[in-house]
Formats: sequence, structure tokens, C-alpha cells
Amino acid sequence: MSLMPQVLLVLTNVPNEEVAEQLARQIVERRLAACVNILPAIRSVYRWEDQVEATQEVAIHIKTIAARYAELEATIKEMHPYAVPEIIAVPITDGLPAYLDWITRETSKERNV
Repeated sequence: MSLMPQVLLVLTNVPNEEVAEQLARQIVERRLAACVNILPAIRSVYRWEDQVEATQEVAIHIKTIAARYAELEATIKEMHPYAVPEIIAVPITDGLPAYLDWITRETSKERNV
């Protein structure tokens, strides 16, 4: 039995749907993720530069593998309008094997397009 690569759920928030769509398309086109979910508007409350801020954002859930994480993070930082974007990777410890395998196949650098 072969070991499956570590699958990750990467989270980030962006200021609006336009940025979310642009980021999601680039990530999937570059095969840095198999799937990106763009969630409806959320309200974020946080401390930034010693001020409590509240703003509307769009949450993004990105499904990828650990081997693609560094390039994914670099792409998010490159395209993200925030000085310090939220980029959090959460290991997926269990899931439907066929779905996790699909994520692995779709993020493979060797995959023929």
C-alpha cells in the first residue's frame, strides 16, 4: 500500500469577490490546488497596528498537498492586496480516500494538461 501525500486545507481571506475569483483561478490553473471554495461575505474583527478593525471579507478554502504548499504560499503573497495576508494550512487527517486521491492527482506537477 502506497502512502498518500499529506493533503492540506489552506485558508485565506481577501477583501472582495473579484480578488477571490482572480486568486482562485490562478491557483487552480497553476495546479497549486485541486479546488478552491469562495465563501460568501464574512465579517472579520481583528487588531491591526494597535487598532481594533472590523471589515467585510471573502473567505477562501484551498485544497492542496504539502508538496505544493511553498509555491501556493508564494502565489498568495504575490497576488494578495494585504501587507500581511492570513495564510493558514491545516492538515487533513482523514477524508474520503477517492477525494483525497483526486486532490493529489490534480496538484501533481507531472500531470499532462
